[in-house]
Amino acid sequence: MTVETLSADSNAVETPEALVARIAADGRAAQRVLARMSDAQKAEALRAAAKALRADEAAILEANAKDIAAGEEKGLSGAMLDRLRLDAERLAGIADAVDQVASLPDPVGSVIEETSRPNGLKMSRVRIPIGLIGIIYESRPNVTADAAALCLRSGNAALLRGGSEAVHSNHAIRAAFAKGLEEAGIPAAAIQLVPTQDRAVVGAMLTAAGLIDMIVPRGGKSLVSRVQSDARVPVLAHLDGINHTYIHSAADPKVAKEVAVNAKMRRTGICGAMETLLLDAQFPGSAEVVSALIEAGCELRGDARARSLDSRILSADEADWDTEYLDAIASVAVVDGLDAALDHIAAHSSGHTDVIITKDDEAAERFLAEVDSAIVMVNASSQFADGGEFGLGAEIGIATGRLHARGPVALEGLTTYKWQVRGTGQARP
Repeated sequence: MTVETLSADSNAVETPEALVARIAADGRAAQRVLARMSDAQKAEALRAAAKALRADEAAILEANAKDIAAGEEKGLSGAMLDRLRLDAERLAGIADAVDQVASLPDPVGSVIEETSRPNGLKMSRVRIPIGLIGIIYESRPNVTADAAALCLRSGNAALLRGGSEAVHSNHAIRAAFAKGLEEAGIPAAAIQLVPTQDRAVVGAMLTAAGLIDMIVPRGGKSLVSRVQSDARVPVLAHLDGINHTYIHSAADPKVAKEVAVNAKMRRTGICGAMETLLLDAQFPGSAEVVSALIEAGCELRGDARARSLDSRILSADEADWDTEYLDAIASVAVVDGLDAALDHIAAHSSGHTDVIITKDDEAAERFLAEVDSAIVMVNASSQFADGGEFGLGAEIGIATGRLHARGPVALEGLTTYKWQVRGTGQARP
């Protein structure tokens, strides 16, 4: 099998494996240049990239308009189109995020710990880049800039493979980003976008052990499942966001209503959106919370006790408790106290973000301790599950596994470490 690429030579064809090997080799060579660059040089390059994104606003928005038109023709949902859509304000936010990453402390070279052995050997663990990181993502073009900025700041090269829905937007953003890098003396190959949408190239990336050092999937359950199943390269998984908001019996009714509506309806198509609302049977304001969600335009699907609160609630089936809607839809259940809420979350949460609304400190601390998710919140909207809101500048994703990194993954999560040992001639007896 061969693939046709979007290269200058429009007749160029090569196998997916050869394509990935070629561009990975270019990325690895560029990463070695990055590894020698100072904190100030990398920061300057990112500021130049942010400036280029602003300067190329017209071209990027024109490219995005093509993607939106194609998406509408394909019948993409409103939530998917919202994730795809760029305007001047959103593009300015993308450029601002790149600037913010430039201002963050460089983790590379920082010493995690230092010790001295009785024999005089001095040991230190020092943060280093991972190497070449492959990011496979779907319809959000902001990921192109976020991933590029975070990888570069942490000394990594990036090999980006975006979804076909955002192909024009991704190429325009990457082209602007590359202008800034080259202006600052960084090889453009430090941030590459796979030049074809052929799905076979994804398979070639997943099996490129020794060429790509880590794969980060950003997308729906089917994408992440495929990556985890087929990868021969280490994977930093970003699973779906089946996020719960539990309104405890001691919740403030006003806070409960405002947080629940925000958690679902601020932006329904992001991974931090609430998908399931759990109402304590002893909470007196359940009907008001339900009504506020419905009046905000949310379709609710509930169990029998939830449906008794409002006739507009539809009947939920078993699949609803395990569905990431990414739309103005949520499931709702009434539970008998904190233990029942914890049991429901343990059975159905994807380990992304779960929230309790309560004025009871003891209940809050139990929830924080017992819910095994990457992000656990008290009295706050799950929409805060975002690297920028955590002060990280941007994020490569929300890691829901238990190894290497968890929660919003930014600069530190894109580094590993090595041991440096300094001696004075010691020989082991």
